[in-house]
Amino acid sequence: MKKENEARYGKDYDLNDLDSVLFFKFLSKEEKKELLDLSEVIIYKSGDIIISEGEIQPYIFTVMKGTVNVVVTEKSGKEVFICSIGTGDVFGEAGIFLKVKRTAKVVSTDNTVILRVQRDKILGFIKKYKDSGIKILMLIIFSLLRKLREANQEIAFERKSDVKQEDIDIIIKDFVY
Repeated sequence: MKKENEARYGKDYDLNDLDSVLFFKFLSKEEKKELLDLSEVIIYKSGDIIISEGEIQPYIFTVMKGTVNVVVTEKSGKEVFICSIGTGDVFGEAGIFLKVKRTAKVVSTDNTVILRVQRDKILGFIKKYKDSGIKILMLIIFSLLRKLREANQEIAFERKSDVKQEDIDIIIKDFVY
């Protein structure tokens, strides 16, 4: 897999096509144009790595077209699929809040158009357009909460299928009596 193919697509993007992207849905035409001007629009080919696990990046990403897969690498080196993210969805949210290592790798599954916004630029936009900035932050929070809910459901499902309460009761009974 190749590291990102930095073919910029940016300024020529049609503002009318941005309504399918959550970041832009509630913005005025002027705000859409300014946020797009602050961003990089990058086209990735199938298999291109958008984010590498363990790197530190000050970016948040939105899928404008296409799909990406999120995977993590086990200690054995085996890659484990976490989820797919499609058109309109946000990923890499931690990059605008924290300077921490990325916890997963994100790979393009097809020809994918990604909007990448640097931390300082999006925070400047939020300060300048406070009402719209609140909407963007709410969308980021919603995205994070949705991912947390899905992770919690997955954990609950795994727990439910792995160990039953009666199995635990039998083990405890064997030790106590």
